[in-house]
Amino acid sequence: MAEVDSFQNLLAARMLLKTSLEKSRSVASALEKTGPRLEEIKQSLPSLEAALRAQKCSLDALGGHISRAVGPAAAVLKVFDAIHGLEKSLSSDPSSDLYGYLVVVKRLEEALRFLAENCGLAIRWLEDMVEFLKENAVTYDHRYLSNVTKSLKILRELQANEEWARLDGGLLSAAYDKLETEYRRLLRENGVPLPIISSASSIVAPSSLPVFVIQKLQVIIERLSANNRLENCLSTYIDIRSSNARACLEALGLDYLEISIFEFDNLQYMESSLDLWSKHLEYAVKNLLELEYQLCNDVFEKVGLDVSMDCFAKIAIQSGFLAFIQFGNTVTESKKDAVKLFKLLKIFHTLNELRLDFNRLFGGKSCNEIQIPTRHLIKRVIDGACEIFWELLPQVEVHRGTSPPSNGSVPSLVSFVVDYCNQLLQDDYRPTMIQVLEIHQNWKHQKFQEELLRKEVCNIVEAIRLNLDAWSKSYEDTPLSYIFLMNNHCHLYKALKGTSLGDLIGDFQLREHKKYRDYYASIYLRDSWGMLPGLLGHEDETLFSDGRAMACSLVKKKLKAFNEALDGTYKKQSNWVLANKNLRKRICQLVVDAIVPVYRSYIQKYGHFIEQDGIKNVKIYTEEGLVNMLSSMFQPKMEKCYSTNTSHSIDKKSEIVTSQFPSTTVVA
Repeated sequence: MAEVDSFQNLLAARMLLKTSLEKSRSVASALEKTGPRLEEIKQSLPSLEAALRAQKCSLDALGGHISRAVGPAAAVLKVFDAIHGLEKSLSSDPSSDLYGYLVVVKRLEEALRFLAENCGLAIRWLEDMVEFLKENAVTYDHRYLSNVTKSLKILRELQANEEWARLDGGLLSAAYDKLETEYRRLLRENGVPLPIISSASSIVAPSSLPVFVIQKLQVIIERLSANNRLENCLSTYIDIRSSNARACLEALGLDYLEISIFEFDNLQYMESSLDLWSKHLEYAVKNLLELEYQLCNDVFEKVGLDVSMDCFAKIAIQSGFLAFIQFGNTVTESKKDAVKLFKLLKIFHTLNELRLDFNRLFGGKSCNEIQIPTRHLIKRVIDGACEIFWELLPQVEVHRGTSPPSNGSVPSLVSFVVDYCNQLLQDDYRPTMIQVLEIHQNWKHQKFQEELLRKEVCNIVEAIRLNLDAWSKSYEDTPLSYIFLMNNHCHLYKALKGTSLGDLIGDFQLREHKKYRDYYASIYLRDSWGMLPGLLGHEDETLFSDGRAMACSLVKKKLKAFNEALDGTYKKQSNWVLANKNLRKRICQLVVDAIVPVYRSYIQKYGHFIEQDGIKNVKIYTEEGLVNMLSSMFQPKMEKCYSTNTSHSIDKKSEIVTSQFPSTTVVA
């Protein structure tokens, strides 16, 4: 049994060895065949290794391109989605929540700025990726190139949308348009002028802007200015505020500013127009333009001073302010006469009072259109005022050769010049005249003398005195020259006493005028009426011893001689004038006192000869009739009221003097 098992094991071992030998032979045969192939593979391994390495590098480079392009592209898409989320908020009305609206606008700006900075970057990376794929022939899967190309197209559309958003009609542009509309609404609804009725006239007060409105305007300007839309803000502001300022000025009634040169011949009209001009100019500068100046500084505070000044200058010009300057020029171009000096001084005084305001408001280079004509006006005013002032003395002197009034009254020139000089020395004009003279002297590089005005006025008064002496000597009738001198010394005393001109010439000169008045009154009475009482001298009664007929003849002869002398003197002097009422009454009373008592006494003593003998052809005056006749002398044909304190008097007398006082139409 054991032997059988051992034999079976041997047979199995034999079969295993046989099988292994056959396999070995097969392997040997295969190895013989594989050897050359291995040698072939061995020889191709270096080139295969290089190819694999190149492919690996290409794939690595492609991965880098993808990594660089995917990040920006994803961020761009995310921001673009955020922009779409802002569209609803931006479509609302900014007036409901301006500050919230501005926050949304700012976010949109930031989003578009991000797109502008990153969209182009992502596009450049994707363009590089497409170029790389094409150059390296990585096209075994066309999906890669197709997807990259599609992404590139989308990004380019996003970039176009970002640019469109900034253009007219785009989302951001539309938001800016809404802000400009809100800006315009704030200005219009809060800039309406309000009328204020004063006791003098209706004045439209300029409207300021509430603080909250200014703050809103500022934030809108800041947002629009940062995006190159400041010009629209400026033009809107200028249009609305200048229109508002113009309405305020027009409400004052400024038609007189358009007056022609020829209309200035009406002195009273010129005077009233100048008063209005001074008042309205002060209002325009200190109220209206002062407010606009402050508003421009406040509203455009964050933009810059140059911008606010440019804006203010345009508002001032478009408001019609230059019409005030043109009115002043019209005055300087009007007819040159003595009274015009006061008009020019009034213009200078008004401008000088506003000098600091002018310098502050219009001192910048933006206001050249106001500065230049204003300086030009001031120069013309000063030149014209000085020209007229220095011509006063020569004009008085040139009248020395003219004829005095035929009735012995006060020449219009005398009363005019006295009142004129007195007004020039008053506080309303004296400081201004001195300032004008000083400026003019400085322009000519001449040293200014403090007493220049006083000395020149004294020279004018002296010229008047010399004129009176010359005029008095031109009368053929000596008593009339006394009337003339009496009139003028009385007028000068009355007109100068207690006045600025009287203070200038001093009390001594005033007393001289009073003394000369009384002196010429006494010699007038002596030479005109002194001989009449002698014609009725009482005769010795022995002269009547030759009989009644002889006595009657003598009385008749004396009365006839007296009547002829009285009537002749009265008739000759009936047209003579004593302008001053008190002087007239005094002289008439002196004449009455000199004549009537003598006449009354003579008639009482010798009148019975006439009554008894019925002497005819001899006029017998009653005492009352003689008094009335003599008291009615020297009455002016028309009353002339001479005032020394009002400019209206100067204007009135200027109309009389103008025909004698040369005037021209040249610029003064």
